[in-house]
Amino acid sequence: MDAQGMTIGALAGRVGVSVETIRYYHRRGLLPLSQRAAGRVRRYGEDSLQRLLFIKRAQRLGFTLDEIAALLVLNDKTGCDQARSVAERRLEEIEARMRDLSAIRDTLLGLIRRCRSARGRTACPLISTLAQPLPPA
Repeated sequence: MDAQGMTIGALAGRVGVSVETIRYYHRRGLLPLSQRAAGRVRRYGEDSLQRLLFIKRAQRLGFTLDEIAALLVLNDKTGCDQARSVAERRLEEIEARMRDLSAIRDTLLGLIRRCRSARGRTACPLISTLAQPLPPA
């Protein structure tokens, strides 16, 4: 990065996001607007780059943008307990999703096995199962 900083396009390229993503982060308050130098284009420094990398790493771990905003506020080295609480909630949600996906996987494996064993002698077990009415909610 040069001494005058990066343009929004250069910053987007360094992080692997679009310019519109950066503008969206500005609107959400996740990334402060940089100052314009004498009416010129905005220039972004190392702090903006690091903040965007933080956001992208947090997204890869499954954090929502609202959770990321909370983590950014807590990034003052005094909010570790609160940050841990946010992470624990995210982990619980991920584990619940994994249980759901495991149940879906088991159901699909069973249907696939039934389809293989039917070999055209009966109606397709997969299609028959999917065609059944849903139980009342």
